[in-house]
Amino acid sequence: MTATLSTSVDGLREERIGATVVFTLDRPKSRNAIDIALARRIEARLDAVEADVSVRAIVLAGSPPVFCAGADLTVINEGRISELSTERGGFAGLVKRERRLPLIAAVEGAALAGGCELVLAADLVVASETAIFGLPEVKRCLVAGAGGLFRLGRKMPLNIAMECVLTGDPISAKRAAAFGLVNVLSEPGDALAQAVALAEAISANAPIAVQESRAAVLATTYADDESAWVRSAQAMDRVLASEDVGEGVRAFLEKRPPQWSGR
Repeated sequence: MTATLSTSVDGLREERIGATVVFTLDRPKSRNAIDIALARRIEARLDAVEADVSVRAIVLAGSPPVFCAGADLTVINEGRISELSTERGGFAGLVKRERRLPLIAAVEGAALAGGCELVLAADLVVASETAIFGLPEVKRCLVAGAGGLFRLGRKMPLNIAMECVLTGDPISAKRAAAFGLVNVLSEPGDALAQAVALAEAISANAPIAVQESRAAVLATTYADDESAWVRSAQAMDRVLASEDVGEGVRAFLEKRPPQWSGR
C-alpha cells in the first residue's frame, strides 16, 4: 500500500496509508517525550481524523530508537505538568479520550512512564522483540497517573502489574507478550509494518460493525451479564439499521469483496 507524503508539525509526523492514519511521535532528540505543543497537536489531529469517515484505523509509533519516554521532564520541572494534558483527552491529548476508531500502538525500543500509558490506551499492541515497557514513576516520587495504575492490571496479571508499578523496573516485550499485553511480536524494525498490516485487516471489515463491536467490548467486559446483554443488543440494532449490512450479505452471496460505505 502506497503512503501519502508525510508531514511533521509540533513533534507529530502524520501519513496516510490506505484507510489507516499513522501518527509518529517525532522528537527523537528528546526520546519522543510529550511536551505541551505535542500534546495539543495530538488532540487536534485526533479531532480531524475521527471526523474523517474514510479513516478506518490509527497507528501510533515513535521515531527510532524509542517509542516514547513519557512526559518531558523539563515541563514538569517548570511546574507545568498540567499543561501536558488536555481537558478532553488527558495526558498527551489521548489517554482519556473517547474514540470511534481502533488505535494500534507500534512499539520499537522503550515505552516508559507516559509512553507506556499511551500503549495502554491503545486497543492493540505490536511490539518489536527488543521493545521494553515500564512505569518507573516511583523512582522519581511520582505515580503513573495517566492510566497506568489501573490499565496495566487489566491487560496482564495483577501481580505482574503490581511488580511493574512498585519496582519501577521495565519488562521485555517477550515477557509482556507472554502475559497478554502484546498482540503481535515482530522482528526488530518491523513493528510499524506489522501494525499497518493489522490495521488493514481491521479496515477490510465493515466500519460500523468494527466501531460498534469495539465500543461494546470496552463497555461490557467488566459489566454484569444483564447489562452486557443489553449493550450487545444495542450494538446489533445499530448495525442492522445500517446500509452496509445489506452490502455484506449481497457480497457474500455474490462471492465478491464487499464495498463498504460506512453508512
